[in-house]
Amino acid sequence: MRKVYTWKLARAALQLGDRTAIMGILNVTPDSFSDGGQYFDPAKAIARGKQIEQEGADIIDIGGESSRPGSAQVPEDEEMRRILPVIEQLAATVKIPISVDTYRSSVARRACQAGAQIVNDISGLRFDPEMAKTVADLAAGLVLMHSRGERDTLHRQGRMADPVRDVTESLTASAAKADNAGVAAEAVVIDPGIGFGKAAEESILVLKSLSLFSRIGHPLLVGTSRKSFIRSMVGDGPDARDWGSAATIVGAIINGAHVVRVHDVTQARVLANVADRIS
Repeated sequence: MRKVYTWKLARAALQLGDRTAIMGILNVTPDSFSDGGQYFDPAKAIARGKQIEQEGADIIDIGGESSRPGSAQVPEDEEMRRILPVIEQLAATVKIPISVDTYRSSVARRACQAGAQIVNDISGLRFDPEMAKTVADLAAGLVLMHSRGERDTLHRQGRMADPVRDVTESLTASAAKADNAGVAAEAVVIDPGIGFGKAAEESILVLKSLSLFSRIGHPLLVGTSRKSFIRSMVGDGPDARDWGSAATIVGAIINGAHVVRVHDVTQARVLANVADRIS
């Protein structure tokens, strides 16, 4: 059984544990690996955000910079130009909280001023020394993801001698940094970063070991949806990747994930409802 938490956000709270929360992905980018360009137009992104809520998501996660292998950084002002109008419109119309997927403190601040309540930082507070204090000042929810290397080398890392220990130690350090900056413990969720700086077999081992990360003392968020490590188990092809994603989502829930970050919200809601009943 998962431990039950109350995740404190800027203006709301989410109960985690009794029921798996679904975080629906909304990439406002031209180059994300799965849906790049599909929602780059603000009107299409806003329509998709409303649809994500209707499909049963508990959170909408909006990002303006792709972090796929080979992706390049976008200027800060361009990241804001992409996401702020979408966040502003959705915050005024949807009932579920909005998360901003960014590692920049200035973007996080503007996004939360526009209506976001969660900051999802793929660097685990490593890239921007002001991020922890910014989140504390905003009283926002915070997702700390494990990754290695700098922004341009996230996916060019060598093998880890002990992936579970590396992820545990890194996430523990990120949580301590958040705490030292004044971020409430109840605001923090941790993400082991499947596919980030990890070979396929390392990602599989991390996914199998989720219960160990729960010892850090925070709820667990897991994102496996359509990631390349799935190919090592099922081969390539859109159907294989979608069915493989479904299997990893169920595995993550059974192994203790409180939140799953997904592209296909309708599918994930069904998977979560069933996995919650049998796990």
